[in-house]
Amino acid sequence: MSQSLAVPRADAVVLPRPESALKRLFRIPSAAIAAAVVLLLVIGTVAAPLFTPYSPNVSDYDKLFAPPSSDHIFGTDELGRDLFTRMLYGGRTTLLVAVVATAIAMVVGVAWGFVAAFREGWLGELLMRIADMLMAVPVILIGLVLVAAFGASRSSLIIILGILFAPATARIARSTLLVELRSDYYVAAVSVGASGPRIVARELFPNAAPVLIARATLILAEAIFVEASLSFVGLGIQPPETSWGTLLQQGYANLYRSYAYPLFPGLVILVAVLALNVLGDNLQKVLDPARS
Repeated sequence: MSQSLAVPRADAVVLPRPESALKRLFRIPSAAIAAAVVLLLVIGTVAAPLFTPYSPNVSDYDKLFAPPSSDHIFGTDELGRDLFTRMLYGGRTTLLVAVVATAIAMVVGVAWGFVAAFREGWLGELLMRIADMLMAVPVILIGLVLVAAFGASRSSLIIILGILFAPATARIARSTLLVELRSDYYVAAVSVGASGPRIVARELFPNAAPVLIARATLILAEAIFVEASLSFVGLGIQPPETSWGTLLQQGYANLYRSYAYPLFPGLVILVAVLALNVLGDNLQKVLDPARS
């Protein structure tokens, strides 16, 4: 069994060490900027009390729809609440939904795709046809139907988003694994009697990791966008909870009373999605020597 590790693998992907990968990543200007933006957003939302003296739910009726100023850099909302503060605390909800939904999509999608790759007969075809059927319908449309059916709570939204992104993840995982299954090192490992779980854990999964890591980063971006879209039409996060999507929706409803109200949530969503997409693309280039 241990002989499988000694089999020559000329065509296998050798992942760089984490330190080397990070150095290569930060040498790319766009990747370094994107990583800094993502890190700043995470720190700002997690450590929100350190960056603002206000409470997200305390109203000041003397400052309704106040424009951006030194006291309120993003202005205030219809109840006089500081918008910058609400953006930070709302980001907690948005990022929590996106991260957990991404984890669900990756676990379900990778398992789905790997089973389809190992079982290329009727089972694999059935799993992929189901994925194709789900991918043929726009994500937003499926999301609207599922939210209308199961409710708009935060927990249901997380599960729904995880389900929405699983089919595309399954197809990517399957196609990535099929390449590895046709490689010489896999055939050699099987020929010397290596067990299936051992090959998957020690050889196949690490070599598929670059594509899967990049996919996870892109799902994060998509989850933020879809959550904002659903919240914008009233089927996402519900008050009194706040997210970037709900702030955008409330700001749009008061567009003619405060230009800053919808502007800043929209910009933050745009920047977050763009940064995650740039970071995901560069991560795959760094982790996958074939694309370096």
